[in-house]
Amino acid sequence: MSHTAIDSRKIIMTAIAWGIGLLIFFPILWTILTSFKTEADAIASPPMFLGFDWTLENYTEVQDRSNYFQHFWNSVVISVGSTLLGLLIAILAAWSMAFVPAKGTKNVLMWMLSTKMLPPVGVLIPIYLLFRDTGLLDTLTGLVLVLTLINLPIIVWMLYTYFKEIPGEILEAARMDGASLWAEIIHVLTPMAVPGIASTMLLNIILAWNEAFWTLNLTAAKAAPLTAFIASYSSPEGLFYAKLSAASTMAIAPILIMGWFSQKQLVRGLTFGAVK
Repeated sequence: MSHTAIDSRKIIMTAIAWGIGLLIFFPILWTILTSFKTEADAIASPPMFLGFDWTLENYTEVQDRSNYFQHFWNSVVISVGSTLLGLLIAILAAWSMAFVPAKGTKNVLMWMLSTKMLPPVGVLIPIYLLFRDTGLLDTLTGLVLVLTLINLPIIVWMLYTYFKEIPGEILEAARMDGASLWAEIIHVLTPMAVPGIASTMLLNIILAWNEAFWTLNLTAAKAAPLTAFIASYSSPEGLFYAKLSAASTMAIAPILIMGWFSQKQLVRGLTFGAVK
């Protein structure tokens, strides 16, 4: 293949990648732009892309109407707490499945993954009743527990994949040197799998941050995260598009910034072990 053909192919692939990226980003951009419009401009037809009077009124009203920082703090506690608890459980489970596999390990992994295919509404009532009877409704503890459980299959699968790329001989050498089980996991396995663990942690934080179904059904006010903060701008009187966009922008901004600054680590972890 000639250099000209290779260069043309790179240009085409780059253009396609940029096109897909812009297509995915456009709804976010439109939400941000709408947050600076008046309600009249937000529902104008045809839609106004840039030719409107910019205003910060929506952000002021959103903050006056509800305590954004309380919702933000709840989201941080829920997402980080469920991630750390999930990692604590998943590292041990993935170590066992990767280095001490049993006859049915593959079946267990497939069963765990299959639970993600279950519609959440199918188990909402029993979980709601369980939380009501144990006093976990509208608590940060309850949301940390439920988000840990629903994301645990993904965490275990990802860590299992990363751990399988680590030579078992290294762990055997550590055992021969007298390392205990905990020393083997903490001082040998975990440092070698830092990229994979970091990417798993980042992905789980994003999943927990964006979770809406459970947070809307298991909270009311005290433990409501940013997803409930957004939903509060949908009312029987209708949607206030500009204010809803402002609330959405305030909710997604922290996770967008985190994703932007951690993208290299995320990509590095997701490709961990891909090249030998």
